[in-house]
Amino acid sequence: MNVRRRRISGIAVTAAAALGLGTLSACSSDGSVAGKSGNTDKFDVVASFYPMAFLAEQIGGDRVSVTSLTQPGQEPHDLEISAKQRAQLEETDAALFLKGLQPSADEAIAQSGAKTKIDAATLTSLEEHGAEVGGHADEHGHEHAEEEHGHDHGEGSEDPHIWLDPVKYAEVAEGVGKAFEKADPDHAAEYKKNTEALVAKLDGLNTAFATGLKDTKTKTFITTHAAFGYLAERYGLTEEAISGLSPESEPSAARVKELARTAKADGVSTIFYETLVSDETAQTVARDAGLKTDVLDPVEGITDQSRGDDYFQVMEANLKALRTALGTK
Repeated sequence: MNVRRRRISGIAVTAAAALGLGTLSACSSDGSVAGKSGNTDKFDVVASFYPMAFLAEQIGGDRVSVTSLTQPGQEPHDLEISAKQRAQLEETDAALFLKGLQPSADEAIAQSGAKTKIDAATLTSLEEHGAEVGGHADEHGHEHAEEEHGHDHGEGSEDPHIWLDPVKYAEVAEGVGKAFEKADPDHAAEYKKNTEALVAKLDGLNTAFATGLKDTKTKTFITTHAAFGYLAERYGLTEEAISGLSPESEPSAARVKELARTAKADGVSTIFYETLVSDETAQTVARDAGLKTDVLDPVEGITDQSRGDDYFQVMEANLKALRTALGTK
């Protein structure tokens, strides 16, 4: 397959550079769907979007040829599958996806004749953060609105953003590694070795986040997109989403006032936005509340605007941004 793949740069030996859950797909450097999976002498994988593609590349190494259904810079939730992509799914050796994040990909893969279908959502436990984000009293006893600001992905509102928790991402990596071994037994030993290395990196990243966020002035952070529920839960933080259902939806005046009160009470200094959508909402809320803005990247895709060339680098940047915003002691 004529796919240029982004090689993971030397992720340093720093613990922070440790996150990379192994799932079945390697990503082309431009994220485009090139050629026809199944026509190469490698193990061909079609991945639904970047976090899945990255995993496949890490676990498959030189043995896999991977393409992504989601174009670089495209908001993954907005994906619509083309006829060409449906045809490609018919010929690929494996399809790697995360059910609940991209309905069009879920449907296309379910109907396809892909030889192996790997749903990352079945490889770890999912939780319903939609109603929890902002849906509880914080350490100061302030009650926050429920559900209205959740990020609804349908089907029970289970939160699919598992790759932002290195522990869950590692669980998925192990499952993908086993699926690769079963689907391509001739190279099982290599997949197993790569999976073990990836899980070790993820363990290191988990340690870096746990240590780096343990002692901060505040535990509350505000984002435009309710994508960080797992990360917040893992490290004892509270995520407040401006408008959880859509990264680009406009918050109500009441919600803006509520966030301003929360920011003041909890010592929040920063409103976080992401690279794949406009920062207009974050800028508006920050201006009204007298706060700063910064990027907290959900790592749904890599573009020239990303703070890093791959998952590890962007997660390192996220840790740095959180430490600054939360006030590391």
